[in-house]
Amino acid sequence: MADLRDEFVDFISQLVLEESPSTDPDAQRGIRAILTETLTDLGLDVEHFPGQASGGHLLARSPGTADGPQLLVGHMDTVWPIGTLRKMPVRVSDGRLSGPGAFDMKAGLAIGVFALRALRDLGLDAGVAPVFFINSDEEIGSPESEPLICDLARGASRAFVLEPALGPGGRLKTRRKGIGQYRVEVAGRSSHAGLAPDEGASAILELAHAIRRIDRLADPGTGTTLNVGVIEGGSRSNVVAAHASCEVDVRVWTAPEADRIRDGMFGLEPAVPGTRTTVTEVASRGPLERTPRNVALWERALRVADEIGLELEEGSAGGGSDGNLTSQYTATLDGLGAVGDGAHARHEFVWIDRAVERVALLAGLIAAP
Repeated sequence: MADLRDEFVDFISQLVLEESPSTDPDAQRGIRAILTETLTDLGLDVEHFPGQASGGHLLARSPGTADGPQLLVGHMDTVWPIGTLRKMPVRVSDGRLSGPGAFDMKAGLAIGVFALRALRDLGLDAGVAPVFFINSDEEIGSPESEPLICDLARGASRAFVLEPALGPGGRLKTRRKGIGQYRVEVAGRSSHAGLAPDEGASAILELAHAIRRIDRLADPGTGTTLNVGVIEGGSRSNVVAAHASCEVDVRVWTAPEADRIRDGMFGLEPAVPGTRTTVTEVASRGPLERTPRNVALWERALRVADEIGLELEEGSAGGGSDGNLTSQYTATLDGLGAVGDGAHARHEFVWIDRAVERVALLAGLIAAP
């Protein structure tokens, strides 16, 4: 067991040492090569889907995998730029492994690899063939990999998402908020603010009215939030603004709430005469809801955990993941990755022993009927 633990730690360290920011496709060659070689050694066929703006994506499956496989989902990209290792070197101490991307989510990839390896070494039949999809653009919203993930999920019997666990207790994620991003642009009419103010139509004034209406769409009772995070507009203080815009982040727990917000955003009507408002939905991802099939998969995880002596709890996350995508098409359980802290933060780390426990949990779930 000690040898396996050392190999596991070494493999996570190898992945972390290969810096792989989402926005630098060439930098992802190293981690892609390690994963390809490792998964091939497990007897899987590994296919690389080249990206246009990303480093591409890996799909590993057993030769001759039939329809209805179970899907493992992870990502190799991180939020950390090249050179971060100089300030955040990989360290193993006091039962923790730290480094950029260790928690989110290179330890999760290692958990997936070692769970598949454990099933092979123990000669256990997974029953339903596992398929492992690893993308390189999750941290920027999976713009290129989303169609692939959705296609795989449509044909999958269930999906296990290897994102980090929630909180120090290592809760699995049975709910995630859906995400919407909107851009609101207002066209007005410029004029001299001192000589001819009445000849202008202020886009900034209209945007201010729109922001008030956007804010009123929020509903704290249902957990629906809207945040205007960026505002731009105007040219000079003595010119009535001909253009103004804002960017809006939306978070919802349910699909009906997402629809309500969409209707409200596209229903914005100008209050200032002479202005025109255009709303664009820049991005949209439905929520991972606590549906009956997702609950059934969570209950299966409880039974597997009980068999191996683990205590599990469930939780909800305000951020989205690729689990939001798979949940639209198949039973999904998220947060099966590492237990630790510091996602996207300087103190990012994983608890090594807890990660080893997750290998056993995932292997048990894959082997479960």
